[in-house]
Amino acid sequence: MPISPYLKSLRAVVGPRLLLLPGVTAVVLDDAGRILLGQRADNGSWSLIAGVMDPGEQPAETVVREVYEETAVHVVPERVTSVLTQPPNTYPNGDRTEYVDITFRCRAIGGEARVNDDESLAVGWFAPDELPPLADLTRQRLEAALAPGDAAWFSTPAIRLD
Repeated sequence: MPISPYLKSLRAVVGPRLLLLPGVTAVVLDDAGRILLGQRADNGSWSLIAGVMDPGEQPAETVVREVYEETAVHVVPERVTSVLTQPPNTYPNGDRTEYVDITFRCRAIGGEARVNDDESLAVGWFAPDELPPLADLTRQRLEAALAPGDAAWFSTPAIRLD
């Protein structure tokens, strides 16, 4: 997976230590209600399209950029569907990350789905009842995005009254 110049500059200073990073995920639907997925080049699994924000970038701008960069599909973000912190991850090179992720439900408005960079092996549209195997966190994001209503899912904190 390519690393942004910003993240590369951070890694030059902090090395592989844990970085808390802002990220976005897109649940992209077409007019037929199909979901856009990418087969990841790093592990071969099918996943929603996601990426890390660049400095000065709004989350909705990031989701539009990432979907186009990875799939050549143009989207319009419609609403935030979940906000969560992913479990810590260690990459093969030893870099450790923990992502604070904002998931957007997006509508496809143009382009033809195809592999558009080196992050994916394949890209495709899937009916909700014909999805390939997906990680639990991906399924959680999908459920939140496909649920009726406009409320976003988030973990409810314990309330302390002391």
